[in-house]
Amino acid sequence: MDYRTLKPFPEGFLWGGSSSAYQCEGAWDEDGRTPAVCDTAEIPEGTTDYKVGIDHYHRFKEDIALMAEMGFKEFRFSISWSRIIPTGDGEVNPIGVQHYHDVIDECHKYGIEPVVTLYHFDLPQCLQDRYGGWADRQCIDAFVNYCRVCFKEYGSKVKYFLTINEQNMMVIYQGYRDYGDEKTIWQANHHMLLAQAKAMALCHEMTDAKIGPAPNITAIYPATSSPADNLAAMDMDQFRNRLFLDPAVFGTYPEALMQWFTDRGVAPEILDGDMEAMKNGHPDFIAFNYYGAGCVRYVSTEEGEKLKAEAVEKKDFMTGLMTYPGLAMNVKNTNAVYTSYGMGIDPIGLRVTLRQLWERYHLPLIITENGCGVPDTLTEDEKVHDDYRIDYLRQHIKACQEAITDGVELFGYSPWSAFDLISTHQGITKRYGFIYVNRDEFDLKDMKRIRKDSFYWFRKVCESNGADLD
Repeated sequence: MDYRTLKPFPEGFLWGGSSSAYQCEGAWDEDGRTPAVCDTAEIPEGTTDYKVGIDHYHRFKEDIALMAEMGFKEFRFSISWSRIIPTGDGEVNPIGVQHYHDVIDECHKYGIEPVVTLYHFDLPQCLQDRYGGWADRQCIDAFVNYCRVCFKEYGSKVKYFLTINEQNMMVIYQGYRDYGDEKTIWQANHHMLLAQAKAMALCHEMTDAKIGPAPNITAIYPATSSPADNLAAMDMDQFRNRLFLDPAVFGTYPEALMQWFTDRGVAPEILDGDMEAMKNGHPDFIAFNYYGAGCVRYVSTEEGEKLKAEAVEKKDFMTGLMTYPGLAMNVKNTNAVYTSYGMGIDPIGLRVTLRQLWERYHLPLIITENGCGVPDTLTEDEKVHDDYRIDYLRQHIKACQEAITDGVELFGYSPWSAFDLISTHQGITKRYGFIYVNRDEFDLKDMKRIRKDSFYWFRKVCESNGADLD
């Protein structure tokens, strides 16, 4: 379709950047906040923990001013559940509540739309200790009560809420680490889906805001043209994508996958009223994170179980995430380019993913993560020349424009990340931001904020509404 004239980005398109509380705020035990599961989890050897982050908790005004200078139209950030309700389901912490009022007000001061994630990998540790967290149905009510506080406090100030960030990443990969047995994993997933549905219904009841899920979604390619690999790609799409969006949008599970779970005895227990509750909690849009399309081949149960166990043991994130015994396993796409961390660079895959989402769900879409995470070099004169990041983002923004021309309703692009923060697997060394933060893994230095070359380039993108990508 190269012959077509590309449509411009729609007026009011939300250009911005993303973050999450536990990866940037620091202040992990200040002002009443209690530990979250990310604070107590094992930290990969050689990388920092999240206790200080980039000190965004104390420096958010400086950071938001820099975003305003860049021309951001929105800022996607998350609220720390354990900062709002330190006991997980008890008394509200007024200091924590006020902090996010201050962050939201600071965004509005510059005309930046806050896009608020309610839950980004940071379940209060006390709930995990008390009853196993999401494995227990009690966690549903705890989450809904937490959301009720957020809607009451911020519902008149926030137009867009996101429910759960990358539920599929938490369940598919971390579930094996946290729960071990497969049936418990899918039970925890069912509880999250129920909690999400009830939170969406509550948002519509209490506010005029819009709300949607925020999974990590990607197109799935078959490794070859063999029928088995094509079926594996279909199955992985259900397992990796539709298992998390069909319940949110349609209130139903993917049929073939659920039958397969049932036949193997690992399907979740679904109580009377559960599916009705799912149907009552409909999203207004779909937010999703994209870092490259997946490529899979068929794998037998015996081989898959062996490879899955090895991947979890070696902390091989992508193989562990995209391997499911008896369905499919991740393989390297020989047609893709990869970063130094092994992440695929596939802008066409973003266009494919956007079209697949739009054609299946017909809901407005916003990209809430997409970025190039690599080590950056700070020069002696305090410059960061990150042409590789500019090229990455340019290609993906062009893919967004092509998808819009295809008819996709896309209303925002919020790369990961607004500023450097602590990567979940590679610490501060793996940098994504437009703004360099002067700290290393174990040397905090002065944490000075330094504008990268991509900062100035993205400012032109924001000012031109995507027209100037040079």
